[in-house]
Amino acid sequence: MRPDNRVGEALLTTPLLRTLKELTRPGAPPSVHVLVHAKVARALAGHPSLDALISFDRRRLWLGPLAPGIRALRRERYDVVVDCANWEAPSVTSAIVSRLAGPHAAVIGPQVWPVSLLHSISVPARVGTRREAVQRAHLLTPLTGGPIIDALSFREPNIGEGFRTYLRELQGPCAVLNPGGRLGERRIPPEAFAAAARALLTAGRLPIIAWGPGEELLAQTVAQGAPGALVAPATNLDELAALMRAAGLTVTNNTGPMHLSVAVGAPTLGLFLRMDMERWGHPSAPHRMVDLTSDVLSGPGLEARVFEEARAFALSLVEKTA
Repeated sequence: MRPDNRVGEALLTTPLLRTLKELTRPGAPPSVHVLVHAKVARALAGHPSLDALISFDRRRLWLGPLAPGIRALRRERYDVVVDCANWEAPSVTSAIVSRLAGPHAAVIGPQVWPVSLLHSISVPARVGTRREAVQRAHLLTPLTGGPIIDALSFREPNIGEGFRTYLRELQGPCAVLNPGGRLGERRIPPEAFAAAARALLTAGRLPIIAWGPGEELLAQTVAQGAPGALVAPATNLDELAALMRAAGLTVTNNTGPMHLSVAVGAPTLGLFLRMDMERWGHPSAPHRMVDLTSDVLSGPGLEARVFEEARAFALSLVEKTA
């Protein structure tokens, strides 16, 4: 249960889904239903670990068990409900919905006040890591006895023949650049992404600049600073996933597409600005996370730093495949 409206948050829950499906009942996997905000249902629809995806109706939640969305959940008679909140910013709403959805279920959630008052089993945070994807899967350790799956995952992208043709026509090694993001203050400046694009060109990769709603001008600005780079066509989530997987390298801000790139297995260079990289990043190979906060504050060195990071990352992938 994760009634949050951000795509990245939904993708960070996929390790928990796989852990629940694959590790909790060997030989007899449980039926897994996931409740999400309607805005992010597209991120989890068709995930292979799901048996049902529920877009939660929060209207008239004050009615408690009689609220429209709650009544449908209670009819399922769940054995276990997992409140997929976190220890640093626990959601009282999520805890209330979890308890209402499973009045006779074992409700599992993070051991933190006040939400633990509504849980049957409260799980202390995992020691030794602050990585969000790991901590969420860790909620299931009472069911698994300890083992978890910590890798993000995504469905097989569902794309049309027109976009398949676009992917087939791309020439040579490519890379996806994602200069956008939901929060502008956490975006690396477009000039720095242009520097990354130039670095990728020198490393023999064609940069393809992806963009979301309202970001086409941003993508064009980056392309103007890197002659030879291409601006991607408008893409939906599945098309972006397929593009990232086909390109085999992504350079991105810390935003939903960063988690999507990791989920489809594309080596990802995540550029962080004013965010907790240890918590939200993906430090394991083939990915690399870089905190550029101090470089942004110092000014002139940012573009040079991003150029070198992108170039070194691209060349390291060539060395690994040689």
